[in-house]
Amino acid sequence: MIKEASIKLDNSQINYVVFGKGTEPLVLIPGLSLRGVKGNGIFIAYMYRIFSKKYRVYCFDKRNDIPETATVENFADDLSFCMKHLNISNANIFGISQGGMIAQNLAIKYPELVKKLCLGVTLSKNNPTVINCVNNWIKMAESNLYENLVQDLFEKMYSNNYLKKYKIFFPLLKKIGKPKNPIRFINMAKACLTCNTYEKLVKIKCPVLVLGGKDDKIVEGKSSNEIAYKLNCEIYMYEDYGHSAYEEAKDFNKRAFDFFVNY
Repeated sequence: MIKEASIKLDNSQINYVVFGKGTEPLVLIPGLSLRGVKGNGIFIAYMYRIFSKKYRVYCFDKRNDIPETATVENFADDLSFCMKHLNISNANIFGISQGGMIAQNLAIKYPELVKKLCLGVTLSKNNPTVINCVNNWIKMAESNLYENLVQDLFEKMYSNNYLKKYKIFFPLLKKIGKPKNPIRFINMAKACLTCNTYEKLVKIKCPVLVLGGKDDKIVEGKSSNEIAYKLNCEIYMYEDYGHSAYEEAKDFNKRAFDFFVNY
């Protein structure tokens, strides 16, 4: 059974999806997206179906009205509020891209909420690649150039083989790619550039797995190596994938699942 619900927070709310037959909690934190989790419960549950028998899976969005000054640390504070509201603690946390930035802050500030941590295609400090990439997306969104934005997202995220395979669908996706709330997307994108956890990573004491893509054109593959080096933790780098390794690599979720279950 897939449930979509929301939690009131200040003068806003946070949407989330719940699925899975297990009792042990697993929290998914998605990255920057043109679309939120609301209305996408079936897709999320299918994408992460490997976790559904073992875990009760929660996928939390960011708050509906993201302020211009929002940071990924603020998002972690909001997530901690939601987890405590639902009596979730000592959970396995799986953060992808911006979600990985949020997950790091959660583990640093609220260690009691985190049992194990899997960080996918993310970073702990800025680099020229991510700054240039995100700022370009912000400029495109502010200029209402959403077809250009979607095109650039595809080209930055996916491998050449993937782009060739699914290029027939790109014209349609570019047409429907504009978010319902453009300001929310812009402010969420700005928050991507606020992650600065590298020196604080030593505060994370739980087991951590890092999954990265060597050819990452958004956060850079070296960012995954930096996190693993600082934490002295397990890492797996996909040689043939970039930022979309979490979608393209068939064993990406399986590696996270095995880590949560067996480590």
